[in-house]
Amino acid sequence: MFKKSKNDKTTYGIVGLGRFGQALAMELYHSDAELLVIDRDEEKVRELREITENAFVVKTLDKKTLEETGIQNCDVAVVCIGEHMDTSILTTLNLVSLGIPLVVSKATSSEHGIILSKLGAEVVYPERDMAIRLAHRLETSRMLDFVQLSEKLNITKFLLPKKAVGRTVLDINLRSRLGLNIIAIEKSNKSLINNVAPDYVFEEGDILYLAGDRDGLNKLTLWAEDKAD
Repeated sequence: MFKKSKNDKTTYGIVGLGRFGQALAMELYHSDAELLVIDRDEEKVRELREITENAFVVKTLDKKTLEETGIQNCDVAVVCIGEHMDTSILTTLNLVSLGIPLVVSKATSSEHGIILSKLGAEVVYPERDMAIRLAHRLETSRMLDFVQLSEKLNITKFLLPKKAVGRTVLDINLRSRLGLNIIAIEKSNKSLINNVAPDYVFEEGDILYLAGDRDGLNKLTLWAEDKAD
């Protein structure tokens, strides 16, 4: 049974070790997080025992069996079961009822997501989100990455257009022009500026980390390509 150690690390419980669950587990492991993983497939669990000793083969996901693994001692539990909706919903319900502070569940459709949300889970749509990221990256060569946090908040990694080189943050004023906030700037030497001053002068090769809604990011692309003022 898993028990949280006496350190300040956030502990994560992952239920379901398909491609999404395995990738999530590996990313969290490389972030030095403390992990518990669960799956009914013994081979998948065996593979993950290389990164965590808290790896359990569980044939049924009822509340009592989940509790026996100690997953209720995690700070976050992630349900990575998308293809079997009934199992996903029941597992989410059981984890929420165990009192885990944050339960995140993968959904494969809007209807699935609505049910999970009503159960008290935070819902993610991996396939949809990946498609959105790819679409935005294909729209312009300057958009290096795109993450949709919600319907109204997106973050993009954007290569500074030549028209902005030598101008200041205040001069370009993306906040009033496009409703976008510059949250960081990555320099060509890979150093990162977290607190961007209004008098900062943009240099060639700067990469902007921007936050804003989808409309603002679409306008950003037009502005960078000289299709808007």
